[in-house]
Amino acid sequence: MTRLKTVTLSLVAIMGLTACETVEGAGRDISSAGEAISEAAEE
Repeated sequence: MTRLKTVTLSLVAIMGLTACETVEGAGRDISSAGEAISEAAEE
């Protein structure tokens, strides 16, 4: 189940990155995705 969450969050992050228009926005998206993956891994 944890692996499914990690894969799902990764896919969401990838989709978010493709929607980014600026480098600053990409940095925020990467940071958010990293935090989400870290939280999922801790559970």
